[in-house]
Amino acid sequence: MAVAPPENGTPPNPAQPRNGFDRFFEISARGSTMSREVRGGLATFFTMAYIVVLNPLILGGAVDGDGKTLPIPALAAATALVAGLMTILMGVVGRFPLALAAGLGVNALVAYEIAPEMTWADAMGLVVIEGVIIAVLVLTGLRTAVFRAVPTQMKTAIGVGIGLFLTIIGLVDAGFVRRIPDDANTTVPVGLGIGGKLVSWPMLVFVVGLLITLVLVVRRVRGAILIGILASTVLAVIVEAIGNIGPSFVNGQPNPKGWSLNVPELPKTVVDLPDLSLLGKFNVLDSWGRAGWVVVLMFVFTLLITDFFDTMGTMVAVGQEGGLLDEKGTPPRAKEILLVDSIAAAAGGAASTSSNTSYIESAAGVAEGARTGVANLVTGVLFLLAMFLAPLVVIVPFEAASTALVVVGFLMMTAVRTIDWSDYEIAIPAFLTIVLMPFTYSISNGIGAGLITFVVVKLAKGKAREIHPLLYGVAALFVLYFLRGPIESLVL
Repeated sequence: MAVAPPENGTPPNPAQPRNGFDRFFEISARGSTMSREVRGGLATFFTMAYIVVLNPLILGGAVDGDGKTLPIPALAAATALVAGLMTILMGVVGRFPLALAAGLGVNALVAYEIAPEMTWADAMGLVVIEGVIIAVLVLTGLRTAVFRAVPTQMKTAIGVGIGLFLTIIGLVDAGFVRRIPDDANTTVPVGLGIGGKLVSWPMLVFVVGLLITLVLVVRRVRGAILIGILASTVLAVIVEAIGNIGPSFVNGQPNPKGWSLNVPELPKTVVDLPDLSLLGKFNVLDSWGRAGWVVVLMFVFTLLITDFFDTMGTMVAVGQEGGLLDEKGTPPRAKEILLVDSIAAAAGGAASTSSNTSYIESAAGVAEGARTGVANLVTGVLFLLAMFLAPLVVIVPFEAASTALVVVGFLMMTAVRTIDWSDYEIAIPAFLTIVLMPFTYSISNGIGAGLITFVVVKLAKGKAREIHPLLYGVAALFVLYFLRGPIESLVL
């Protein structure tokens, strides 16, 4: 296991554990300290706290087959609760700085494709089924075996691709990069700011916050990313107080110059009691009769593939950023990490928050020094407090939090130098893996395209023996994944 370098870049010698807590979490053994773990936990929370607001908006804005909606306050409380508990579980069992929460993309799939075909309880029941299936795959060793079968340089490409994916997420969430409307007289799909210009105060906050963070990183200031988030938030609060800018949507109408996700205003109240009425509101049987077994199987398969490989990519990227991977690109306690992730998927369905999965934003905490599960204890406790402190959590706008994503994207991108670009047999699959993640806004798409291409290229070169047998099955599953649209149209 590689020991991560501290802020000055000099690899430390593994120290003797100071006490039982240190020994259990391997704090000294991984070259970390309690202060770094706390900083890392704080940074991770602030970069992903948006999910407490965003997940309820996605799920609460959709209707099921009976025309019913889920209450947003209850969704917010359940989102924070499950994220907190599962993040702590990952810290204690996986002992790896990887936080979990309701998965973006998966929640949209549940809200807009699955729920309209059945009830909310039925839809969440399918998420529970998917989580149980993944847990079985972990316990039988298949999920870990698939992970180990992926070539080391492909794992590196996955980490680099996720770095670019994080960067585009940060730039888009902050409004620095925006989609150009279809009716515009141009073939360019995205552009800078509004009409190619930075013309809003929130964009200025993002740019200033990003520059502050980059300067701190270059100067190797401890807590650079966390300081950048907090400084950007303070600046955003001041700007909103003076300019009264408002949200990006006002009365259902877009306000391009407004704040994304949250308006940075000091709340009138700080503490509020959580509504936990959605816990246990799931049904694993009725969906099969109502939507039909073919529809249900396709939904479960899509959920399964997305969760299965997103987590594997995230685990590699975070471990790579923290220097926690072995010579084969595998993090410590990989089986335990994958097991907790599968439990989180089922727990999310049981709490009506959609599948919970590992968050790549954890890389922000790793960039701050987190190397162990102690950082997860900090992040998890903050999520649990967020159930009661929801008014305080929603101060941070995307424009402040997104600075961390861009900086972490750069740090993860540096691993691209370890890929042998002169060997086309690995370089081409690695290239597709890297570029398709940000360009299709999906980790799974990048992994799938890369592994399919790897198998095809090796076969074309007559090197079938260099392909791990499991990769044939994985490639075949990804072919089905990419063709699920035509398949659904034929069988449904």
